[in-house]
Amino acid sequence: MYINISLFAFYSGSGAYMGITLQYNTNDNTVKVSEAESVTALHKGFFGYMQKGVITLTPEEALYLIDIRNARSYDENGNELKFNDLAEKFKIDKLIARYCTFKDWRDRGLIIRPIEEIKGSYGRSPVKQYPSGKFQIPKYAIQGLLFPEDLVTIIDDETAGKEIYENYWLGQFGTYKAEQRGKLSKLDVYETLLMIKHCNLTLRNATEEQMIKAAKEKRDDFLLMYDVYEDWRLRGYILKTGFKFGTHFRLYMPKASPTKKGDEWVHSKHVIQVFPRKSKLLISEWARAIRVAHSVKKTFILAIPGVKSKGKKVELDFLLYHRKKEGIENPKDDKPSLLMLSLSEEEYIGGAELADSIEEAKRIGLDLLLAIADRETSVTYYRVKRIELPGSKYEYYEIEWEQP
Repeated sequence: MYINISLFAFYSGSGAYMGITLQYNTNDNTVKVSEAESVTALHKGFFGYMQKGVITLTPEEALYLIDIRNARSYDENGNELKFNDLAEKFKIDKLIARYCTFKDWRDRGLIIRPIEEIKGSYGRSPVKQYPSGKFQIPKYAIQGLLFPEDLVTIIDDETAGKEIYENYWLGQFGTYKAEQRGKLSKLDVYETLLMIKHCNLTLRNATEEQMIKAAKEKRDDFLLMYDVYEDWRLRGYILKTGFKFGTHFRLYMPKASPTKKGDEWVHSKHVIQVFPRKSKLLISEWARAIRVAHSVKKTFILAIPGVKSKGKKVELDFLLYHRKKEGIENPKDDKPSLLMLSLSEEEYIGGAELADSIEEAKRIGLDLLLAIADRETSVTYYRVKRIELPGSKYEYYEIEWEQP
């Protein structure tokens, strides 16, 4: 049940909404409230900034009061400004996405404030510790044949193929979940390069450079994908294709084995999506991968390889206050819990933009909440949590669907 702590301030004794008059100033493009009773009610409900008995509202707050609280807005000449009239004045990028996410948070009875109210670092962004193992290197040389159109390497040495599969979980020996059917070992392109670099694998028909060239012809971000793959594998993790789950890799913890334990197969509990900094992706496609992972009870890990931006200004949208045992957090008594980045279903987000937003949240010391407004203006939330993978040159993030 939602408890809207701001509602109480807007009811009169008769149970009807109190009338609130918003005053739009053309000169400085601000919206203010000066009537004493309305100022008191807004201040108690944590709307706007109060100075010398006058409340100045943010664009989202002003639009919310018109839309939800039956406020009326006028300019200096007494002309009434309806929602669209006022929204048109602000000229803010992604204003409706910001408004919808602001409204959704407020409608849940929670406080949402402008990002400008940040005060130092809050230290409320815990890091999730992941275990670290070590990649065990096969001790003998193996030769394979690369099929460049398929980006698959075949090892037809039955003994060696079975050995690296069962002891190191490299390649697929025999048939998937039926190893006794067949005697070939199939390496995908990431396993092939890992074994060339670290396991004395040689190819009968290609050098390392030729293999990389063939892979980059299929996907130009191959080396960034491989960097993430290698980063985890050298720390003892097992990465296999995440195709069935709509992601790049599925992830198994160190010491996982491809063979049955009793009558049970080992199942991955995590998937990894690689989102290079130079890439851009439609929000709806990006969010779909997270929802698929959530639906099959897997933790979604985001990897953003590439060189960090230098000195780029990052603009997050709001500070968020959440629930506590005694009720609702508020700016007077509590620190904020989260930061919000407001997005719409139809926009594109870049790897660099997302990485910089997460980095800024890390600097501020709060977890980032991605708030995505869809075409029906419903809002879906995804919480971003940092992962520490010991010794890694990258940072990784768990992203989970969250219902505030």
